[in-house]
Amino acid sequence: MVVVADGQAAVAAWQKDPFDLILMDCQMPKMDGYEATREIRRLEAGRCHIPIVALTADAMKEAEERCRAAGMDDYLSKPIDRAKLDACLARQIRPAESIVM
Repeated sequence: MVVVADGQAAVAAWQKDPFDLILMDCQMPKMDGYEATREIRRLEAGRCHIPIVALTADAMKEAEERCRAAGMDDYLSKPIDRAKLDACLARQIRPAESIVM
């Protein structure tokens, strides 16, 4: 697990190391989660798609739509419910044995 303090650091960490999934806080300094997601999507063109899950305190339907418009694959509102997190991870991370090469 890698924890970063802002969106710029999130993009840099993704460029440096492969991840199975990114939990992206929407409200961060320097570069927010929406902008960081758009940058990752721009940079990953032609590369393997990484699932990005939005984490936000905004539980309104418009917030989920904004997250998806930025390129996020899933959405969780804070405070994080463990059962919802588990279900989200199950949707977004495929077991290695199910990946066909």
